[in-house]
Amino acid sequence: MIAKEFGYTKQGEKVTSFTLLNDNGMRVVALDYGATIQSIFVPNKQGDFVDVVLGYDDIASYEEGSCYYGAVVGRYANRIGDARFTLDGVEYTLDKNSENGLHHLHGVYAHRMFKAHVEGDSLVLRYLSPDGEEGFPGNLNLEVRYSLSEDNALQISYKATTDKPTILNITNHCYFNLNGGGSTVFDHLLWLNCSAYTEYEETFSQTGRIIPVQGTPLDFRKEMPIGARFDDDYHQFRICTGYDHNMALDGDEGKLKPIGTVRSEKSGIKLEAFTTEPAIQLYSANFIHYDSAPHGKGGIRYPKNGGICLEAQHFPDSMNYPHFPNVILRPNEVYTQRTIYRFKVEK
Repeated sequence: MIAKEFGYTKQGEKVTSFTLLNDNGMRVVALDYGATIQSIFVPNKQGDFVDVVLGYDDIASYEEGSCYYGAVVGRYANRIGDARFTLDGVEYTLDKNSENGLHHLHGVYAHRMFKAHVEGDSLVLRYLSPDGEEGFPGNLNLEVRYSLSEDNALQISYKATTDKPTILNITNHCYFNLNGGGSTVFDHLLWLNCSAYTEYEETFSQTGRIIPVQGTPLDFRKEMPIGARFDDDYHQFRICTGYDHNMALDGDEGKLKPIGTVRSEKSGIKLEAFTTEPAIQLYSANFIHYDSAPHGKGGIRYPKNGGICLEAQHFPDSMNYPHFPNVILRPNEVYTQRTIYRFKVEK
């Protein structure tokens, strides 16, 4: 593993990048700022290495940017309606930081320094989220572990404990473009192991309804291009100006199961994804052209729909809908989850 200076934050904190390598030449670059995946280099069908995730070349852009590129997000990934929830009879009010100022979205971990150290071939990053941060109860100890295998699989393992009852929903926010940055992902072919999604109302909060994907543009149970149905007149689709939906995975929660696959015929790169989580957020980068940072890696201003996210997670707003999977973490319990992104080349 290679460690080197990546710059300094506005507060003067030194940021370090860590490069995980395998014998195939695959490289994963992670930062201790936000536990961020900054780059993933994998070979294409021509044998050239392609950086398949969006991001920035400098720490100033990660501080300024508004897209959460490659970061670990929490304490609660996705949206909490009206930025409030009740736990054990106590109502908690959170920061209203969503795009429309009505809900809580993702949290601050993407902009926090993690403590990093190397354990064998793994990079381990830890963060203590203090009681009351953004309004959440409990001191939360979070550990994120990145491991790279010889079959070109990046494994992300999470572990957390708390000293008070709290809620927790952690994910990594990588945006994938298997052709490299600068073009849309409309030509990427997507298959998802999802038979249902959770419904939005107009302000991006949940209705509590779990809707079958059958007959909707959210049905990727058969592989098809991401851009194939972008012009479909479907109300849920129009609310988000594209894909930005919580997709319920088929299979048992807590057991490793397929998320799906993304592949590019142009580059020949195929991504296979797996998780122990009950859902993913499928996001087609509908707003990245509004990024508050001036540009991405290599001076590129990423276009709208220039990436695809498969954010392994629990359902949004689960505390306010008891029939959604449980997100409560209590003292003496240990939160764990695992997500794998494996890359292959098809010639």
